Amino acid sequence: MPCGECTACCTASYFIHVEPGETQTLARIPAELLFAAPGLAAGNVLLGYDKHGRCPLLVAGKCSIYEDRPLTCRSYDCRVFAAAGIAADRDLITQRARRWRFDYRTSADRDQQAAVQAAAEFLRERAACFPGGAAPDNPAQIAVLAVKVYEVFLEHAGEPGTSGRVASDADVARAVVRANEEFEAGRDRRGTLRA
Repeated sequence: MPCGECTACCTASYFIHVEPGETQTLARIPAELLFAAPGLAAGNVLLGYDKHGRCPLLVAGKCSIYEDRPLTCRSYDCRVFAAAGIAADRDLITQRARRWRFDYRTSADRDQQAAVQAAAEFLRERAACFPGGAAPDNPAQIAVLAVKVYEVFLEHAGEPGTSGRVASDADVARAVVRANEEFEAGRDRRGTLRA
């Protein structure tokens, strides 16, 4: 995601995960700014923020290591909140995300957008339907999962080619879990993005 002049997430008190394989990034970040990432394998670290909630690598309003910024920063895309129709967990990011507008070239595009929003709504309002608390509660995770599994909400909306039957919330939750597993398996087969 090209950030341009936007620094909303850079000033939002986020901890930034840096994986051990991001050697160019790690070489650019002073070691004293990094600490071990709790619950992750050795070598995974976090970059914190200053007393004002800003990334310490934000210098004069710009990322001082932009070309070598962490994969977390490269892949973060606030448009996911606009796509899912939900607010971020940070006001400035929500404000930025609400500026995005989408073009719908076909009615199928509009249906897909509506399905992403229906998925986000289901994840937020029916989290109790998911086995073992599998539903995320963080807005970013909800929005990303909604994008991954939106097709479930096309299928259960009585679209042409489906039975049109209304599935139970438990059935939909199980379909969401399966769709996410299939998405992740497909991503593993294709390979993950690396900096």
